[in-house]
Order: sequence, then C-alpha cells, then structure tokens
Amino acid sequence: MDKSPKISIVTICYNSAQSLERTIQSVVSQEYANKEYVIVDGCSTDGTLKIIEKYREHIDILISEKDQGISDAFNKGILNSTGDVIVLINSDDELLPGALSAVAGRWSPEVDVLSTNIIMKDAETGYECREIPSTVFPLMPFFRHVAHQGAYISRHCYDRFGLYDTSVRWPMDLEYLMRVTAGNGVFRYADIDTAIFTSGGTTNATNIFCKKRDYLYIVRKNGGSAVQAWTFYLFLVATQFVKKTLSVFGKNFAQKIRYSKK
Repeated sequence: MDKSPKISIVTICYNSAQSLERTIQSVVSQEYANKEYVIVDGCSTDGTLKIIEKYREHIDILISEKDQGISDAFNKGILNSTGDVIVLINSDDELLPGALSAVAGRWSPEVDVLSTNIIMKDAETGYECREIPSTVFPLMPFFRHVAHQGAYISRHCYDRFGLYDTSVRWPMDLEYLMRVTAGNGVFRYADIDTAIFTSGGTTNATNIFCKKRDYLYIVRKNGGSAVQAWTFYLFLVATQFVKKTLSVFGKNFAQKIRYSKK
C-alpha cells in the first residue's frame, strides 16, 4: 500500500432526511481522489431516498434493504466496500474539509486503527468540544473515548478480527475495539480533527439502563467475569448519575469537564 490508500466511507441511515444531505455533502466535497462512498439505507420512508438519489452520481455503492440493526448495517457497508481503509460516517456526522487527505498522509500499512479527533456538537445549545480518542480498550474500559467517526480501520483489521457483533445493539464500536486490543491490534493516534458528531443521533436514543444487557455482554464476551462485567456496568450507571447531577450547572457542564474545548 502506498501513501494514497483507497478510503471507503460508509454511511448507514434510516429515515434520516433531516440530516443526511449535510453528511453526503461533507463526503462528496472531499478533494481526496482515491475514495469510495457507500450508503446503506434501511428502507427509509421519509424522503431519505430522494436525497440519496439527488447525489447518486457521487455514490459508488447503494444498498437499500431492511437490516437487523446498526451492526448489521455497518457490516453490509464494510463487506460491499473495496477500500484499503474504512471509516463509518453516519447520517448524524460530517467529515471536516480535508479530512481524507490528512488521514492518507498519516497512514501506514501496518496500522489496524488510525484514531483521529472528532468535534462533538450539541444541536440544541451549539456547544462544541473535542473528543480525543483512546487507543487502548481493556477488558473493563473505564474512561475510554471511542469516537468511531474518527476511527480509520484497515481492511486487514476486519479480515483478522471480524466484523461488528450483530447481537450488540448499542456499543458495538466499543466491543470491536476491545476485541482488537485483546488481539494485539496496532493502534496509532493522529492529532487531527476529521469529523463532527452532532448529539441527538442513534447513540443517544436510549439511556444506560436499556443498554445494560449490551455492556454486561461485551465484557463477558471478551473474557471478563460476571463481577468485572457488573463492575463496569455500575461504573457507567454512576457516570450517568454524575452527568445528570452536573447538568444543574448547565447542559454541557459535564462535557466541559471531560472533553477539551474546541
């Protein structure tokens, strides 16, 4: 692989008419030539497909069919892509100008995951902060920053460690990075901002109690005991409680403590 890897951008969506056009524009406007755009739609009914059709000439691969959840949709995009490197940019996300060129200039063939910064934006307040990704995801991943919108994952990484676990409904990206860590995958960090994540998307659709089964499962799956699984889950519950408590000082107060200001 040379310094200009083929980068596949995978966008999954379902009834995303309000945000998808912004996502598509951020991808097709990238000046990096060696790219491929894949959209996986879950049979939207709200006008999403009309937006996709508007940009159809810029979309290399389009899949529109029912899926079995987010992980399944991710996997469809990955399996149908042909790039050396793959990034997941969902319909709530945007690539920043020049992101793909910046990534390509820092890419090396031995890397499994190149982790880059993302800008987190609160759609309600407009507050923005920078999430600096973690590059190690241990069995009990306390205080880890996943930032999958900024994770550029090689095809050989997916070949080696598999795809996303379709039995995980929410933290499938965390589980995957835990799996790569356990298998001694190669992480590298590049201090560049590559994407915007706007809060209010799929990952914010439910609370920590609804995600209990997932969090207990991913620790057990990767070799943890029941005690370790419950310890991690209760840590997350406590973290959510602290965030809610801190919100009395302002909606974004907890973010101001945990993340660096943009």
